[in-house]
Amino acid sequence: MKKSLVALAVLAASGAAMAQSSVTLFGIVDAGVTYAKTSGGESNYGLTNSGNATSRLGFRGVEDLGGGLKAGFWLEGAIQNDSGTASGGGAAGPGFEFKRRSTVSLMGNFGEVRLGRELTAAYNTVSGYDVFGQVGIGQNFSFGNGTYGFGDPVRVGNMVSYYTPNMSGFTAGVNYGFGETAGDSSAKRYIGVSAGYNNGPLSAGIAYDQQNDPTASFEKAQGLGLGAAYNFGAFKLSGLIRQVQSTPVGGGSKAKFQSAGLGATAAVGAAGEARLAYNYYDNKEIEGKAHQLSLGYVHNLSKRTALYGTYAFLKNQKSETMSLSANGLGIDPAGAGKNQNAITVGVRHAF
Repeated sequence: MKKSLVALAVLAASGAAMAQSSVTLFGIVDAGVTYAKTSGGESNYGLTNSGNATSRLGFRGVEDLGGGLKAGFWLEGAIQNDSGTASGGGAAGPGFEFKRRSTVSLMGNFGEVRLGRELTAAYNTVSGYDVFGQVGIGQNFSFGNGTYGFGDPVRVGNMVSYYTPNMSGFTAGVNYGFGETAGDSSAKRYIGVSAGYNNGPLSAGIAYDQQNDPTASFEKAQGLGLGAAYNFGAFKLSGLIRQVQSTPVGGGSKAKFQSAGLGATAAVGAAGEARLAYNYYDNKEIEGKAHQLSLGYVHNLSKRTALYGTYAFLKNQKSETMSLSANGLGIDPAGAGKNQNAITVGVRHAF
């Protein structure tokens, strides 16, 4: 009898604990067909993915610890659904890795403390003003532009982060990434801070970050960005500006990459959204600039499924060699001063 009572008590306690916690399986599968043409080069076409939202698979959960305190975890990895492999977010593939995000956190009235690998606060705060969501051929290329070797962390591992609660629209975040290099505690170290405001029709954010030894050629990279948006009702206008500068190993003048973007979104009927963006890029190490014009449309078939189309035109001047990017398709690189055109049509499903 006593054993039965003990067993019932254990089951009751277990049920109460389960009732206070939750685990969610989530993901996105996004596939499309892309055609790209480089002036003076070859045309490329094929199946691509992540043209409207990055394909991914993840698990997240929250446990209520009582007294306003909660614990949570988030594990998320990229999927290349056109090939069935799993590269992206820092993962080389083909195997699946949780490199998009792998964090554990404590949350409460004080905000949230996270430990692990994730998007930096500096990236999240400013990149959110790209109307193409940092995906597909229409995206703004102010972030993670390894073409110039400046070092530009989008995700950082071994990181401790703190995010404030929302205070009448004001939020802030701080990231510290341990370099974990033997014999040199400052090597590869990352520091980032951001602040934002989002209340009513107005939204704005500013962010600064710094990474030591981003590449073999540079001993320090620093980024400063600012973004803002205003919702006029009939349409929403967004913009961002950013500069990344890096200090060469052994000294010398700093390398600089400057960029700016201006975009607009507008509802089309009850289920559609049109997107328009202009982006400007200036690599100070070479003569020439690049201009990008992107036009897109998303039609929501339901809350989880959408059809989309995007067109992008990139114009390089003089020595500039920037190229568009389509996930899963190798676009013929642009030569100095050469232009590119690309178009993608696809479908996105979230679960």
